[in-house]
Amino acid sequence: MVFYRNMPYQSISSHPGVVPVSNTGLKQKLTSHLLLGIDTGGTYTDAVLFSEAAGVVAKAKALTTRHDLAEGISGAVEAVLEKAKVPVSAISLVSLSTTLATNALVEGQGGRAGLVMIGFGPEDLKRDGLQEALGSDPVIFLPGGHNVHGGETPLDMSALDAALPTLATEVSSFAIAGYFAVRNPDHEKRVRERIREVSHLPVTCSHELSSKLGGPRRALTTLLNARLVSMIDRLVGSCEEFLKTRGIDVPMMVVRGDGALISAAEARLRPIETILSGPAASLVGARYLTGLENAVVSDIGGTTTDVAVLDAGRPRLDADGAVVGGFRTMVEAVAMRTYGLGGDSEVKINDRGLKAKIDLGPRRFLPLSLAAALYGDAVLSVLDRQLRATHAGRHDGRLAVRTGLPDHLASGLQPQEQALYDRIGTVPLALADLIVSTPQKATLDRLVARGLVHICALTPSDAMHVLGKQSQWDAEAARLGLKIAARSKDGSGQPIAGSPEMLARMIVDRLTRQSSEVILQACLNEDGAGAIDPSASLAVDRALKRQPGIVRFALGLDRPLVGLGASAPVYYPAIAGMLATEAAIPAEADVANAVGAVVGQVRATVTVFVTTPEEGIFIVNGAGPSERFIDQDEAFGVARRRAATMALETAHANGAEEPAATAWEEIDAPEIEGGRKLVEARFIASASGRPRIAHRAG
Repeated sequence: MVFYRNMPYQSISSHPGVVPVSNTGLKQKLTSHLLLGIDTGGTYTDAVLFSEAAGVVAKAKALTTRHDLAEGISGAVEAVLEKAKVPVSAISLVSLSTTLATNALVEGQGGRAGLVMIGFGPEDLKRDGLQEALGSDPVIFLPGGHNVHGGETPLDMSALDAALPTLATEVSSFAIAGYFAVRNPDHEKRVRERIREVSHLPVTCSHELSSKLGGPRRALTTLLNARLVSMIDRLVGSCEEFLKTRGIDVPMMVVRGDGALISAAEARLRPIETILSGPAASLVGARYLTGLENAVVSDIGGTTTDVAVLDAGRPRLDADGAVVGGFRTMVEAVAMRTYGLGGDSEVKINDRGLKAKIDLGPRRFLPLSLAAALYGDAVLSVLDRQLRATHAGRHDGRLAVRTGLPDHLASGLQPQEQALYDRIGTVPLALADLIVSTPQKATLDRLVARGLVHICALTPSDAMHVLGKQSQWDAEAARLGLKIAARSKDGSGQPIAGSPEMLARMIVDRLTRQSSEVILQACLNEDGAGAIDPSASLAVDRALKRQPGIVRFALGLDRPLVGLGASAPVYYPAIAGMLATEAAIPAEADVANAVGAVVGQVRATVTVFVTTPEEGIFIVNGAGPSERFIDQDEAFGVARRRAATMALETAHANGAEEPAATAWEEIDAPEIEGGRKLVEARFIASASGRPRIAHRAG
């Protein structure tokens, strides 16, 4: 029998020199300050100025500039300051949320990382999707590691020393995972120091990201973190650089995947924690903006649709770790499901059947209307020429252009990749003029996956421009792209659509249906009915189509659908209608993420373990070096103090001004021969508080 003893939540004295205060006092303290929320998405960068007394004071948008993120951030912040007519001195805190890490994992992007496994063997790569995630990235196996009680197997770094000089020129970062490193991280730290000495590249250790057991999944999480380091470093650095030039010298926070805030410095070390940052911020923002206690929240962006459920005003955290891009990580995050479906999704037309079929995503393309708005005649002239051609080309309506990433991020390209990359410039080039063989198409796809190249092509955003429901970009390019696509013939020899408008409606109808399916899939998973696939179920199909028959099928949601995103008012009324529920679209739906970024709290949770390797011996592991005791009560007391102290220190380091902690414990002790025998005790402390703000004189 296993029993759990849950201590009542109790207040623990704060970080030295810091006294906990009530939320009421804190709110009164902040009403005179403006908070700047920034959300950097795949297509747009949003900015809001927020007052806890007045709510959203002003909001603005600018296109995300992937080649130099500071440009998009600058554009959005300058615009919101101009709208609010306030000086920069009024800003006391900056908080950033982003979908860039999520998008990178969904689209298979990220830098090349070297994985070092300590105490593991090649067979461990077959577990938890690690081999699939690793792909062609290099891996080194070293003897070493520890046991469950922190005992050491000698570490041998010979293989690392032999490979490092070459590896350092082939990867952009390193990931280290040691056997039972969460109980004793010494070997991970020693390997980290050796790699830093030789390569001077960023290094991520698995014990820094999770205290949970499960080596291969912890290694997977560490590998993904290493791939994201350069991306998040560029984002945070760009934001800090712009703020500095504008004289905004205030604390900067970043939203984590569970909706909590961490300091920008910590986010740079653990970028994996920012996966689902944007979605988590949107959920916090949705709760604040709508006041709804129970709702399904769906946020559509350019690249993804993110779905979560609010129950009693709170999102459920995914205890097993966030799933992004098909990989289950060890990152604690809101139970948000992310799908590769958005306004800028690839439009895939299958014209081989008697009737053409349309599918969307999961890749994001640069909409033709946006490409023409950015590059003008370079795009329009290509589309016009292809439309006038006597014979349709296989790659008509598609162009390629560099994203503008710095050259050093293009390191390690294969010769054929480099040759194709050299031909692609900073002005879009027609794929028909670029691709002459099937292998080159695969090469181009790899460049896209590295984030080095954009494909400009038809998207739902273009369809909306032709239908007059969006107007921010170049509608003529969208019309030309739809004309090119509409002339394709289906299996019966008929054009797939009679006009650009007809094809545009087909694309938007498909977005409505696919959005409904992913929202249903997320909700069915929450209900424990995830085995039902809405995209394949005949019953769901009949219900969504309202198909008449002797047997009537119907389905619906039991709560409102909160639609978020810049295009939410355009898409979600029809989606809610298909799902037989009410659409709740707040006035600030387009900047919900940026709002969520400034209304959250800093939170840190620490777990310390006590185990018994033999009768009468108690080992304390976590939040410090391993310690050995012969008295259980003494070991438990040390574990409690360690957890509380480290939680408060971590929250303080993460940017909390006045953190306060609560603590509880879980003790596994089955009955054996009339007495309880300790297997493991877990002492958990969680500290939280509002982020530090700049206090200005006067």
